[in-house]
Amino acid sequence: MTTPVCTSASAAAVPARQTHTYPSFSSYVRARQPVLLRTARSLTANPSDAEDLLQTALTKTYVAWERIEDHRALDGYVRRALLNTRTSQWRKRRVDEFACDELPEPEPVPGTGDPAERQALHDAMWRAITKLPARQRAMVVLRYYEDLSEAQTAEVLGVSVGTVKSAVSRALGKLREDPELGLVR
Repeated sequence: MTTPVCTSASAAAVPARQTHTYPSFSSYVRARQPVLLRTARSLTANPSDAEDLLQTALTKTYVAWERIEDHRALDGYVRRALLNTRTSQWRKRRVDEFACDELPEPEPVPGTGDPAERQALHDAMWRAITKLPARQRAMVVLRYYEDLSEAQTAEVLGVSVGTVKSAVSRALGKLREDPELGLVR
């Protein structure tokens, strides 16, 4: 049994556009989205705005997909689209700020804690990471700061996935034992 589909008269009168799907585009987005999102976040103050900015840049990239000759330079193309889109947004922005006698206090966000404490923990974490042996430090940074998978980390460093797993496990154990972090339980 088929379900009837309702269409409006105007939609029926407009011929259907040909749509193209690019599997290579989809795989590119899946592989590079975390890195590109970090770039977008560096251009905006709000994570939601960063996601919107990346979506717009990826839409522009999708439209131009067939015209991009060198797909090895896609990151540069998307970064340029991010920057151009953000610049256009800055130019179009309305000024919604008004002078007032008293500055409003920001509402505390539950669960965020004191920014000074977060920064102190961040600094302590970096000091602890720098104490790790170079190989473990590289694996921790690639896995958790660059957000690479175990397989990607192994490929970058030219080692096996098992080596990455065991070295990262040992490194995390050392970080848990670092007295400056206070993570020992």
